[in-house]
Amino acid sequence: MYVPLWPGEVYPLGARWDGRGTNFALYSENATAVELCLFDGEGHETRLPLTERDIFVWHGYIPGIAPGQRYGFRVHGPYDPQNGQRFNPNKLLIDPYAKAIDGLIGFGPEIFGYDWQAPEGDLSFSERDSAPLVPKAVVIDGSFDWQGDEPLRIPAHETIIYELHVKGFTQLHPEIPPNLRGTYAGLAHPAAISHLQRLGITAVELLPVHHFLSHPGHLVEKGLVNYWGYDSVNYFAPFSGYSASGSCGQQVREFKEMVKALHKAGIEVILDVVYNHTGEGNHLGPTLSFRGIDNAVYYRLVDGDPRYYMDFTGCGNSLNVRHPQVLKLIMDSLRYWVTEMHVDGFRFDLASALARELFAVDSLAAFFDIVHQDPTLSDVKLIAEPWDVGEGGYQVGNFPLRWSEWNGKYRDTVRDFWRGEDQTLAEFAYRFTGSSDLYQTNGRTPNASINFITAHDGFTLRDLVSYNDKHNEANGEDNRDGESHNRSWNCGVEGPTTDPEVLTLRKRQQRNFLVTLFLSQGVPMLLAGDEMGRSQQGNNNAYCQDNEISWINWDLPDENSSLLDFTRQLIFFRRQHPVFRRRKWFQGRSIRGVADITWFNPDGGEMTEEQWQVGFAKAIGIFLNGEGIVTPGPRGERILDDSFLLLFNAHYEPLEFVLPIGLQDRQWVLVIDTCKARFVEVGSHYEGDKPIQVQDRSILVLRRL
Repeated sequence: MYVPLWPGEVYPLGARWDGRGTNFALYSENATAVELCLFDGEGHETRLPLTERDIFVWHGYIPGIAPGQRYGFRVHGPYDPQNGQRFNPNKLLIDPYAKAIDGLIGFGPEIFGYDWQAPEGDLSFSERDSAPLVPKAVVIDGSFDWQGDEPLRIPAHETIIYELHVKGFTQLHPEIPPNLRGTYAGLAHPAAISHLQRLGITAVELLPVHHFLSHPGHLVEKGLVNYWGYDSVNYFAPFSGYSASGSCGQQVREFKEMVKALHKAGIEVILDVVYNHTGEGNHLGPTLSFRGIDNAVYYRLVDGDPRYYMDFTGCGNSLNVRHPQVLKLIMDSLRYWVTEMHVDGFRFDLASALARELFAVDSLAAFFDIVHQDPTLSDVKLIAEPWDVGEGGYQVGNFPLRWSEWNGKYRDTVRDFWRGEDQTLAEFAYRFTGSSDLYQTNGRTPNASINFITAHDGFTLRDLVSYNDKHNEANGEDNRDGESHNRSWNCGVEGPTTDPEVLTLRKRQQRNFLVTLFLSQGVPMLLAGDEMGRSQQGNNNAYCQDNEISWINWDLPDENSSLLDFTRQLIFFRRQHPVFRRRKWFQGRSIRGVADITWFNPDGGEMTEEQWQVGFAKAIGIFLNGEGIVTPGPRGERILDDSFLLLFNAHYEPLEFVLPIGLQDRQWVLVIDTCKARFVEVGSHYEGDKPIQVQDRSILVLRRL
């Protein structure tokens, strides 16, 4: 069949339909030839050599090619793994700039650039055609009626993040039609949005939605899948497996409808993005896209032995962020998701890996400089997971201005505090007040700290108080995978129990964690399902469990319903009181006669330097002065709030607290007692030097009348 091929344009990369035809462009420095492969509805392939090459971009224009056209590339060049070259035209390659991908990647020997059975391993050359197993890129019509949708731009200090998995959140939801469950459309359904609104969160943080390798070989053999999605093979196309409307380009429109619906409900959309590595893995991984297009450009190869990959991620490879084209790819992707898909921010997986220009982590690496100066990204939320697995990769507190960070020290400190481990109260105080020791010196605010107790990676909140050890047997690795040091405590019995005392303590501990989280300065992040007591049966690495282990169960027993009610009340309480979500740091000194924050020991005296450093101390009182907020509101108005006294007792026995002398002249009313399943409706009153009993492992929150 004759297909006219015109020279076309170098820009933009990928496939662009202009209403009359489509321009195709692919970047490859070291290729010797590139073929554009068009597929019809029956899978028949037409190959067209792209003869135009300018500034390493192979390009061509075909009139009449319209949205819905499926395509891929075959790239010719040397197959010389020992010198970093892995071209193989027998492998159909996914366009790195494809905006939609039709279907999922299959598994078989065909997708590998080498012959599995050859004794020389990846140095061999495979002549098998991979096209039957590789999904095709799709030309799309990107037009969409946003109906006036604009970024919400919710201030950081008012943000409450809810981390969820697109499929797992709705897969079992009884009020969502079966054909929409587990999809973008399911998340946009009124029943899903109603839960988010009633909960009070302001942003959803979606686990990866970039198209990813869902069936890697090591999981296929066990009958498992890549559920979390941290193996991207493209950075523009929304994962087709989450589409209810068909995958041949329709997932783009469905994703946009989801964003529009969430925005209409006042909820921002943050994407968890994985620009540090791809799903092609190490030197023994499949050839799906970048490896076959130009291996030496897209990946960090070992100096002196480029057959192998630098691996700062533990996933087999690391993107070569030092190369201008790779930086451009990442920046083009980020801008696309903001301008075309209307997302509100990004959480960067293993972000330290992006800073590695040589081997060390450099917080002023080119990637961060470019992001910092980019006008499109200036208003979006940027969140780093501030570590990778390489040497020096733990970089909590070291990211640049405008970046927030998952605060791993907050997680660890709060977990240790409530399980009764010895640590200084000073450490707890830093975490509770926004971690000024990590973020203040470089000009950032408390909202640089994304506070979390649990996340997708690790125990759920219920499992955190129910298991001392991980139970990952279902993953098929003899329980060797996953973190072994979880800072968890099972409250006396491992796993499920009918012991009423243990169950009561576990419920209280969950409330302790939640109250600590939502009353801390900084940005709180809640793991989806923790508000309903979701369990993964002790599995702390459920990355491969696309089943009831990971999906949220909406059939709530009474105890889980009460926890949901408590969490809703708690989030509303935080949003109601600006004293718990300050924009700036506490000053710790007298403001209008009373300090903005004061720390007390149980006898009512101010904490001494010696008491701050005592490791065995497990109790502290915190006075938050609602009249001591010096930063003005959005219109310059003075912010006034109630004042609160928070009494923390992580000791295994009850303790009596005495009101500080300077706070005995007013009445105080109890509003939260974590020994109770709900907020206190008619609270006890305290005044003078009357002692206040705080039960073991519990929190009291008192409001000044």
